[in-house]
Amino acid sequence: MAGITMLSDQGLRLDGRRPNELRKISCNLGAFSQADGSAYIEQGNTKVLAAVYGPHEITGSKSRALHDRVLVNCQYSMATFSTGERKRRPRGDRKSIEMTLHMQQTFEAAIHTQLYPKSQIDIFVEVLQSDGGNYCASINAATLALIDAGIPMKDIVCASSASLIKDTPIVDINHMEETHAGVEVVLAILPKTEQIVFLQINGRIHEDHSPAVTELGMKGCLDVHAVLDRAVRHHIADTMATMGE
Repeated sequence: MAGITMLSDQGLRLDGRRPNELRKISCNLGAFSQADGSAYIEQGNTKVLAAVYGPHEITGSKSRALHDRVLVNCQYSMATFSTGERKRRPRGDRKSIEMTLHMQQTFEAAIHTQLYPKSQIDIFVEVLQSDGGNYCASINAATLALIDAGIPMKDIVCASSASLIKDTPIVDINHMEETHAGVEVVLAILPKTEQIVFLQINGRIHEDHSPAVTELGMKGCLDVHAVLDRAVRHHIADTMATMGE
């Protein structure tokens, strides 16, 4: 796709969005009943399912238990049909291991881990369809699943990405933009305090552009928070209405 124009003269991206506009997000909690908590989210064409189990006793070796906090066990994977490429190893490849570690770091900073010493919380995330922003969609789905499971957290964790096209910062980049942009900034924050719990910069960015791209990524996280918060409130209202019947 040599010569492809990622940003039109009118300032619109390939999918018609403005630079500061998120992809459409739809989500729901309690996607299936087998888990203690679950959620499904669509961010554009990226679709993710998350499930949470626990807190429960440590599985496997008891030496894994932490005497002062809960063990946050994460597993990130991609369905074999999630991309145009056929994946022989949807779990256990380098990228999945890296994403699993990133998720673990993010939620260890967000969960009130001291409330459940010597126990374990499992967070499983499956990318059903991939079109960019897999980490962000996975974090957003997992935080909804944790809320559905009743796990106390410091705040709703929200994640978004940002990049730079023609010296113009853009937010919530899709696969095409990930492929053609020179840099990707990925953020996860706790919105109430705007504390950054995860930050990764893929690629090189000039110091003159870095503040604007990071600032737009932060705004993207806050915009995501508004959507997730609304979904949680609707879920609680629906649950209360069902209990009242």
